[in-house]
Amino acid sequence: MAMERTAVNPWAWSVEMGYNQGELVSGPTRTLYCAGQTAMSADGKPKHADDMAAQLTLSLDNLEAVLAAAGMSLANLVRLNVYTTDVDLLFQHYGVLASRLGAAGVAPPTTMLGVTRLAIPDLMIELEGTAVA
Repeated sequence: MAMERTAVNPWAWSVEMGYNQGELVSGPTRTLYCAGQTAMSADGKPKHADDMAAQLTLSLDNLEAVLAAAGMSLANLVRLNVYTTDVDLLFQHYGVLASRLGAAGVAPPTTMLGVTRLAIPDLMIELEGTAVA
């Protein structure tokens, strides 16, 4: 039996924003819990200080790299936590995230949290995901 995903949405408003309230996953699966991915270069240096759009893009690229290393893609994402130091600024660039998830055909349940700071002061966004294949 293949993995089956069923969206759980008691309300329609979240779907309009690009995420499901829950996802029921059934069938034989592998689960990957990803550490928070930020705008770090391959050599561990923070990139794009003061550029939310660029940090969001690189954070997504890094999340996809972790998924790919496990033989997965954004299409396998079943949970996404978004941490940001500036919620209002992130919302101005949220289309970047929504379009990449939409292109992968997923709308994973998502939580966004505004935080005082991330582990490295120049970073403004961190993406933490769970994927199932």
